[in-house]
Amino acid sequence: MSDEKKLPGCAACSAVWQKSGTTNCWSGDPSTAPPRPANCPSSSSEDVVRNSFDRYTDDSEDACLAFVAAKVEGLCYQPVPGSDAVNARWTRVEDTIALAKLMGWKRIGIATCIGLLYETEKLTAILHAQGLEPLSVCCKAGSIDKLELGLAEKDKVRPGTFEPACNPIAQAELCNLHGTEMNIIVGLCVGHDMLFAKYSKAPVTTLVCKDRVTGHNPVAVLYGQNFYYKRLQKQPVLTGKEQE
Repeated sequence: MSDEKKLPGCAACSAVWQKSGTTNCWSGDPSTAPPRPANCPSSSSEDVVRNSFDRYTDDSEDACLAFVAAKVEGLCYQPVPGSDAVNARWTRVEDTIALAKLMGWKRIGIATCIGLLYETEKLTAILHAQGLEPLSVCCKAGSIDKLELGLAEKDKVRPGTFEPACNPIAQAELCNLHGTEMNIIVGLCVGHDMLFAKYSKAPVTTLVCKDRVTGHNPVAVLYGQNFYYKRLQKQPVLTGKEQE
């Protein structure tokens, strides 16, 4: 079997879900569950799945976080009277607050994009009101010229003007310095969010995922593929000229 066939492909179960309302890994009656696809990780990597789950059953912080995250998931929903249906009642902000409180975390770092300072101000006020201790660090802290990264003038958003570079490692180190227990990403660029998460000592969650076109709602692209965003299935994002 080739490596390509061994790659997990859980997205393929979307068709199974749409047809039967269930998949092999989530079925009200496992004995009548749909069959697993050929590249289902539950079959091809059963040892990895099982060994990973065992980490949630000891007294480690990972186990505690897994337990609390599952508890918050349950708290997010409420039953619909007279029905077996459930409705979500909490926003992502409420989920985040509940997780922090149940984990016993108080000092919360916010790594924010400079373009979302207003949203960060509102988030800070909410966290304060909930008894938490937020601190925020902007991506442009230090105002270091983007040209020091080795970029050319033409690579700027507005060539010919001063543009400070984002510094996500500094954002992480400042959160580390001040002993944050959980860090929240608010709109960091793709790549910058990776560096922040890499260097953060505290666990990181994303509240706002930057998407300049969709109002920071990137899933809109997936819903709109039959219309405007269908171009993503036909046209390459890069033409090859970007490196010139």
